Amino acid sequence: MFVVTVTYTAPLNEVDRWRPAHGDWLNQVIAQRLLLVAGRQVPLTGGVYFAAEMTPEELDRLLATDPYVVNNVATHTVVRFTPLLVAPGLEALKDS
Repeated sequence: MFVVTVTYTAPLNEVDRWRPAHGDWLNQVIAQRLLLVAGRQVPLTGGVYFAAEMTPEELDRLLATDPYVVNNVATHTVVRFTPLLVAPGLEALKDS
């Protein structure tokens, strides 16, 4: 599993221009279970995703299709980890 942080590299008014396309992209990759969770950072300086298990190369290819990255308004930082302990009801994350 991966934790991906998104950092905006452009002013919010430029980021906002791509927000609808980014939202469509997120809905698509979440429906495919490639990303499991997505949300905004507080304060709004970017976002955070949990990504399913895949190779780092597959994740890089996926993240390269994010409209924020395609349009040069954000970057991603990736941390890979192995979930060992999870809250009841989230056991499936140990298999992600």
